[in-house]
Amino acid sequence: MTTRARILVIFGTRPEAIKLFPVVHALKADPRFDCVVCVSAQHRQMLDQVLDIAGIVPDHDLDVMQPDQSLDLLTANLLTGLGKVMDAVQPDRVIVQGDTATAMTGALAAYYRKIPVDHVEAGLRSWNIYHPWPEEVNRKIIGSMASLHFAPTTTSEAALLKENVDAARVHVTGNTVIDALHWVTAEIERKPELAGGLADLEQRFAGKRIIGVTSHRRENFGDGMEQIAEAIRRIAARPDTAVIFPVHLNPNVRKVMNERLAGLDTVALIEPLDYPHFARLLSISEIMLTDSGGVQEEAPALGKPVLVMRETTERPEGVVAGTAKLVGTDAERIVTEISTLLDDTQSYEAMARAHNPFGDGHASQRIVELLAHEIGQQA
Repeated sequence: MTTRARILVIFGTRPEAIKLFPVVHALKADPRFDCVVCVSAQHRQMLDQVLDIAGIVPDHDLDVMQPDQSLDLLTANLLTGLGKVMDAVQPDRVIVQGDTATAMTGALAAYYRKIPVDHVEAGLRSWNIYHPWPEEVNRKIIGSMASLHFAPTTTSEAALLKENVDAARVHVTGNTVIDALHWVTAEIERKPELAGGLADLEQRFAGKRIIGVTSHRRENFGDGMEQIAEAIRRIAARPDTAVIFPVHLNPNVRKVMNERLAGLDTVALIEPLDYPHFARLLSISEIMLTDSGGVQEEAPALGKPVLVMRETTERPEGVVAGTAKLVGTDAERIVTEISTLLDDTQSYEAMARAHNPFGDGHASQRIVELLAHEIGQQA
């Protein structure tokens, strides 16, 4: 490679930032690449927290976040905004991650310009276009035009091959979220103050078995959120448990949780956590209750069982391996499943000790080497 290849890395949400900052670090450290970062700020505050801890200053920031905006307005703003960035940057390749509106429109804008787009965390499928919604279709759209597919597991590789993706374009790398978790854990060990903000809650709930909760999925808005809140209320009534819930900024989540759970002594409704504090929450929690995708990958790396408040998951590897279990949003079922883990040591240990299928912490370097090989082949 005689000249540095310009790689435009695009992301807009906190989960994307977590999963792409190790890739950005690896690209910026490699003299073969000129790495340009564009953020959409689809999630402004939560995104900025990750950028700050990872030491990444975006080259371009679209700042598209608006309160409760529709998906079509968001998509239109992203598509035109990202297109303008590509016209200015003139990248050799574009990298997107996962299944967000930012990732999907970034891939589409690159395709319109005939710029190869490479997909980190490719091949996740639930096979239900409304669960997760709209993420399942976003991810499939990206897959239909991606040049390189960086599949985190052999299961995601198999899903791509089932869709007739060229096997030579699919590479199993592991999931970069494990790279990120290893990095931030090392940072916390080096600088404990990075995750010291939960100390008061840890003292308040000393002796309690902590349940960590995250919830934000659009398909759970409405009755699903009401059921989740009811389940949390009932679990928190146990004398041996406490709940720590960093509440997502979306008003469809906040309104329900504040109305149903505010003021309970054993429920801490707190602001969204920056990445080091979230890693600390994973560490101190006995169980993670979530509808998030990333938590299904992160928590098992620390030996924490994950109960997934969804009917389907595009990460079935965790369910197969035994690190995660689908429990839906029915309050009765959620309470039953959490109680089983709390009261049955054998059930708990079976999940806590199951092998994490999502990677070894070296996915980002594999991706960089695959990019270098691909560009070298084209030279």
